Amino acid sequence: MTQLPIPQHFQSETVGEIWRVPYQDRSSEARTWAQQHQLRPTSQTQTNVRLLLIDVQNTFCLPGFELFVGGRSGQGAIEDNVRLCEFIYRNLGEIDQIIATLDTHHLHQIFHPIFWIDEKGEHPTPAVTTITPEDVKSGKWRVNPKFGDESPEQLQAYALHYVQQLSDGGKYPLLIWPYHAILGGIGHALVPAVEEAIFFHGIARNSQASFSIKGDRTLTENYSALAPEVFTNQFGDRIASKNDSLIQHLLSSDKLIIAGQAQSHCVAWTVNDLLAEINSIDPQLARKVYLLEDCTSPVVIPGIVDYTAQADAAYQRFADAGMNIIKSTDDWSFLANNIT
Repeated sequence: MTQLPIPQHFQSETVGEIWRVPYQDRSSEARTWAQQHQLRPTSQTQTNVRLLLIDVQNTFCLPGFELFVGGRSGQGAIEDNVRLCEFIYRNLGEIDQIIATLDTHHLHQIFHPIFWIDEKGEHPTPAVTTITPEDVKSGKWRVNPKFGDESPEQLQAYALHYVQQLSDGGKYPLLIWPYHAILGGIGHALVPAVEEAIFFHGIARNSQASFSIKGDRTLTENYSALAPEVFTNQFGDRIASKNDSLIQHLLSSDKLIIAGQAQSHCVAWTVNDLLAEINSIDPQLARKVYLLEDCTSPVVIPGIVDYTAQADAAYQRFADAGMNIIKSTDDWSFLANNIT
């Protein structure tokens, strides 16, 4: 199938803004669009092409929100989402289902400032404070005894266990993030332009989008959409688990396309976990994964941290494993390869 034109309702200049999706109007337009371009319902196709969108939420994708992913250009997530929306519209007839993950947090979580205090009772400064095992052992940072239902002593022991697990596992050290993606808040919602594209696709193809919550466990980070950073507490009791249902759903795809934010963190960690699952089954399955490299950006905080090199290294590792690194403007012939 040739690529489709972009519907007139899409305005690239509004991708970086908050607005209400006019569902009824888009529903009527999508039905007409499907008839005009002879788009078949996904139930009538022989393919199973899925698009996984990782954390394409206001909190990461719009300037002025808590963790806007600007990349080195300063406008990274906005530019990514313009390309992403255009990719969805151009390829409505080829994408069978869209799956969106939603980073989902509460006030009291191990990576938020209120969880920790120093000897003066002050909370750590977000985006610039990392907490290491040495910091916890020395008492530089300890858990906030005024917040939470568990005993401070137990939480303090767990805190040391947690940061030690990150260190021993080669993970990023615990970074204290600004409050973000708070459940029920506007930052938690999908970017309107992307939400609109998902809705339009669902009507045009009679396809139910799927939404997956991640990151709502108090005592662990969850960069990956598939698994937490730490699975057990200091006693070996499980505190979080892999998302086995989502893993199986993704692996059952004929082709799986992946985009979202941020390339250096939630995207890279998700793909890394997916690759581990693939390698445990059949490394050749990596060939059916396509990473949209121009629809994702790394975390860059000017003057503080730049994860571009780590993101590039991760994508090179994925390519070396057999995954396909593509651009949103590539022709759909890149999906013609058969997976055996």
